[in-house]
Amino acid sequence: MIAAASCTTVPGLEHGSCVTFPDVFAWSTLAYLITAVTFMMGIKMLSSPTTARRGNQLAAFGMLIGLVTTVIAFNIADWEFIGPALVVGAVIGAVSARAVKMTAMPQMVALFNGMGAGAAALIGSGDFHANLSAPTSFLSTTISEPGHVGVALAISIVLSCFIGCLSFSGSLIAFGKLQELVTGRAVTYPGQKFVNGLILLAIVALAVDVVISPSMPALVAMMGLTLLLGIMFVIPIGGADMPVIISMLNSFTGLAAAATGFVISNNVLIVSGALVGASGTILTMKMSKAMNRSLFNVLFGAFGAGAGASGGAGAAAGSGGPVRSATTEDIAPLLAFARQVVFAPGYGMAVAHAQHDVKELADQLESRGVEVKYAIHPVAGRMPGHMNVLLAEAGVPYNQLREMDDINPEFSRTDVTVVIGANDVVNPSARSDPGSPIYGMPILNVDESQTVVVLKRSMATGFAGIDNPLFYNPKTLMLFGNARDSIVALSGEVKKQ
Repeated sequence: MIAAASCTTVPGLEHGSCVTFPDVFAWSTLAYLITAVTFMMGIKMLSSPTTARRGNQLAAFGMLIGLVTTVIAFNIADWEFIGPALVVGAVIGAVSARAVKMTAMPQMVALFNGMGAGAAALIGSGDFHANLSAPTSFLSTTISEPGHVGVALAISIVLSCFIGCLSFSGSLIAFGKLQELVTGRAVTYPGQKFVNGLILLAIVALAVDVVISPSMPALVAMMGLTLLLGIMFVIPIGGADMPVIISMLNSFTGLAAAATGFVISNNVLIVSGALVGASGTILTMKMSKAMNRSLFNVLFGAFGAGAGASGGAGAAAGSGGPVRSATTEDIAPLLAFARQVVFAPGYGMAVAHAQHDVKELADQLESRGVEVKYAIHPVAGRMPGHMNVLLAEAGVPYNQLREMDDINPEFSRTDVTVVIGANDVVNPSARSDPGSPIYGMPILNVDESQTVVVLKRSMATGFAGIDNPLFYNPKTLMLFGNARDSIVALSGEVKKQ
């Protein structure tokens, strides 16, 4: 049991506020422990669609406990600065979250992730400046004399600033690619890796200088080069790899937050940052495995560098042979009198905002006794779980959402599979063509269905920039046009059956 201590005046607190450290440590540690437990439980609950909403709410409640505890424990009183920032930030966040379309959620995730990383870098640099300017700081006990920063603190600050800046600028580029403000294809140039290596070496040299001989100009220069490296790091990554990159940048932000926790001696920030970093890393590795590619290949393989050109060539050449184009009148009877129909959604469904119309068509089929399921590929869309989010938002029952390993055995018993805007994740070349760039990548085996209906605007290729033999399969029917318009038309035709 911790005994009560005498009142201690803490430098840096307004009016020399009186704090008894053992008492504060006892109750704040308990509150932080509760916060950490809610975070861990929240992450665990996010693993299932049925508990994800409650898990998010629980983690948010834990964050509230952590914030209130920090404000009270440190007796923070600078509300003339904190208050307006809280209000402005809360308004921007709330309005943005309500206004953003579900199809643009990947962009928002990337943007918000970047903001968190940037905040971590700013806190680290701010504490560095404060420690250089004062002999003591209530945020750190590693100061021995004015203008001197302890090695342990300097290393924590350097890591916080480096990882935070890298994730900040990288997330902004990811946002730009997803928002089509920056080209979605991989951008490469001769000597790119060599240039990036030089930038990294310069950053390491500056980081060592900051630790050995702390100076603000050196830290600012290091942060500037790291921001540049973040841009150079993400630019050569194609749009098809964005889910992996968003997940990885999210883990970076967690690590930056953990490093910042060491800087300001905040246990809950260390724990929460470590949790985000660990979970993001695990998800990144799983998604790389789902594409049968190493993380190194995702980061440095420039996959899809020629996607734009290849897509056009593939569409024009039609090298796979003739395709069977169909109308909604042709397809509606196949759906209406099927025993099982599987929808395989992709990014095209998100772009067309067709998820609600897909749900309406599924309801019609179920009213006729048709069993309906949804095939979800781990990297379909532009962020982890993108299709799950869209379909859940449309009211699709969670038990109808089937992950790739669960749904693949079902295709051989499926009468009709409707592919909505998916391309690379249903490409049989991944199984049969050793020369294909995606060979070995686990896919949805939709070609095992009795009939495959593919909804696409044209014969253009996906982000991988390669042709898809599925489109030329004799059992495949191509329904060209906007996915939402096609689904609405199919719904109308099904009603007539």
